Amino acid sequence: MFCITPVFAQMKRHPAKQKRVTLVKNSPAISTQLKEFQQNTAKANVTFTFPAGFREIKAPNNEDFSFDYGMELPGKEFEIWFQVKSQKENYASYQRSLNNNSSRQANPDSLYLGYGNAHAVAFTGGRDFSIRNIPDRILARYNADAGKSYLLNLLDLQVTKHYKYALLITLQKDQTGTILAICFANEKGPEFFKNMDRASNCIKFKP
Repeated sequence: MFCITPVFAQMKRHPAKQKRVTLVKNSPAISTQLKEFQQNTAKANVTFTFPAGFREIKAPNNEDFSFDYGMELPGKEFEIWFQVKSQKENYASYQRSLNNNSSRQANPDSLYLGYGNAHAVAFTGGRDFSIRNIPDRILARYNADAGKSYLLNLLDLQVTKHYKYALLITLQKDQTGTILAICFANEKGPEFFKNMDRASNCIKFKP
């Protein structure tokens, strides 16, 4: 079951046509949350297309769990939260530090590893998760250079609406940015991955 169907499960060869929120006629006004998310994605050279059938929800943004955007499939007990970070300024700072041994910084291209591990621990309370490298053929579909997926057995938390399981995905593009997405469900069967597939093309790095 967990043989890296990520990112967001294996993508369909001919995915269903999706609507871009900003271009659809008669679409509702764009929320403040979406506007801010679009600003973050633009800074990180990331594109986001709202997938058909989903509905926006408020993603948590506090000292414990900080996410930029959330959406759910109504009636399906399935939702996704996103966090997108630009690493351009961090990379510029890293380059300036290379000639100074006393202040040399870590390469920000590796920060996605820390983000993924920290979130996995926070959501599970320890090490109750499995980690896989995302294959190159999947990374190429998202114009990413590296990534990992984490299958989580969740703590019983109010903030996660007491969901039982999650698939956490991190993607990184060198010198550019990171994408973190977490998909929540109460079952790990085929329906979980079918629902992820419906959102499989909604976010990626620009070429």
